[in-house]
Amino acid sequence: MMNYKKYRKIPEVRMEKRQWPNNVIDKAPIWCSVDLRDGNQALEVPMTLTQKLKFYDLLLKVGFKQIEIGFPAASDTDYNFCRELIDNDLIPDDVAIQVLTQSRPEIIEKTMEAVYGAKNVIIHLYNSTSTLQRDVVFGFGKEECKKLAVDGARMIREYIDNNDSDTNYILEYSPESYSSTEPDFAVEICDAVCDVWQPSSDRKVIINLPETVEYTLPNVYADSIEYFAMNTRWRDSIEISLHTHNDRGTGVAASELGLLAGADRVEGTLFGNGERTGNVDIITLALNMMMQGVDPVLDFSNINECIDIYEECTRMVVEPRHPWAGKLVFTAFSGSHQDAINKGKKKMKERGSDTWAVPYLPIDPADVGRDYEPIIRINSQSGRGGVAYVLEQFFGLVLPKSFQRDFLSLIKHETNDNSRELLPQQVFDLFDDNYINVITPYWISSFSEHSRGDRLSDVEAVITYLGEPVTIRGSGNGLLDAFVDAFSRYTGTKFSINMYNEHAMEQGTHSLAITYVEIKREEDGNIFLGAGVSSSVTKSSVKAVLCAYNRMIK
Repeated sequence: MMNYKKYRKIPEVRMEKRQWPNNVIDKAPIWCSVDLRDGNQALEVPMTLTQKLKFYDLLLKVGFKQIEIGFPAASDTDYNFCRELIDNDLIPDDVAIQVLTQSRPEIIEKTMEAVYGAKNVIIHLYNSTSTLQRDVVFGFGKEECKKLAVDGARMIREYIDNNDSDTNYILEYSPESYSSTEPDFAVEICDAVCDVWQPSSDRKVIINLPETVEYTLPNVYADSIEYFAMNTRWRDSIEISLHTHNDRGTGVAASELGLLAGADRVEGTLFGNGERTGNVDIITLALNMMMQGVDPVLDFSNINECIDIYEECTRMVVEPRHPWAGKLVFTAFSGSHQDAINKGKKKMKERGSDTWAVPYLPIDPADVGRDYEPIIRINSQSGRGGVAYVLEQFFGLVLPKSFQRDFLSLIKHETNDNSRELLPQQVFDLFDDNYINVITPYWISSFSEHSRGDRLSDVEAVITYLGEPVTIRGSGNGLLDAFVDAFSRYTGTKFSINMYNEHAMEQGTHSLAITYVEIKREEDGNIFLGAGVSSSVTKSSVKAVLCAYNRMIK
């Protein structure tokens, strides 16, 4: 048994009249990517300068206006990357780079040196504030912790005031490990930093409240955000920022509830890269908003490009079930799911609706640059609706219900026996082999029809039996009925057409026709199915009858 008694609950804010559950997310927050710093430091092999530049270009293309590019005082790579962007004029005028710094004079000085000449810079100051960190790591109390933050804030303020620069500095402070810091102390230390920086409503400071390690339920984090917003003296002069991690698997939920609680900004990474189980995934957050009809501002319409660059630069892999981005997220294996997707798409087309409403597909895969090919996958769990969808979408076959039912048994047999899924072409080949291309022992060589009056027809046909030609003759109500009469006389087996269906497989004057028939054997009433394909409907009908008969005598 696992020893649960060795753990203790993190203290929570007790809010009796919380407001955030009544709120809705109706606009995107300010987004800040921390892929090149928080994400990069968590990689087994950190990105090279070339890889960071490639990733940076992707972030700009997606639409980020705030990008944390590194910790310039911590490594030469981060420092050089910062200078590369500035010295080569690679930062658009409407984009702010963000750099991280500890509250130490030499660190702050090198950080400010690294960003000199940039147009817009966010200076991100942090120190850890939790009870555990104060006790175990630093060995000091609240006052020493607060002094460290205030001293760092003052050093940054003095540097900016004493240096002639055209740079637009935006200041940010993070009480690291905020979510395991006493709520009242978190307010106290952030307000003390703001007392130094003196923000205003038109020149706001970012107060970032990180869930550096996810210890609690998402609603507890949301309570703490609302508590902070209600109790800080500087609410109108700050942007409250979220920075959640995913240790409990609820990083996205924590950020969403944090936004409900009044946060203005979100820091995160693409695909949730970051320490341990990762940071919050901004792609998931953004597309969650999109599916609710909210403009996420960021553009992930080419999700495959994001995946390719992410995997190339980080050497990480986007899992197949990753929300919105995994290769299986727009795939349906279950038969009932496949049938519902098929019906949903048809209903949208019938109604001419621009509003997406397809069961099991919360968003249109095309909106993230994915196509429809992988939506339906055929395996032992598939239903007839899914099988019919594949044949219609990829090959233009609209199967009658009886064919759907009969063909599904072949699909089940094939997938169960071989323990595999079938690709669309394999599904078609199986149908072709069992219903269309059944050409032995009987096949058609030629036929001619002679009409007698409005309805009656005489037919003369040359069929082959195991390759040997035989001429048959018959009469009936139209060509197909006359052919059945001729063929029944020749074989001595009486049967009739029980169901007939045909349609064009392609558009245009040179389209092929496919005919589906059910034949009923008079002797026992059993039904047999066959299909025929030809540029001539009459020929496809005759072929369908012969395929059904060949299947009957197998």
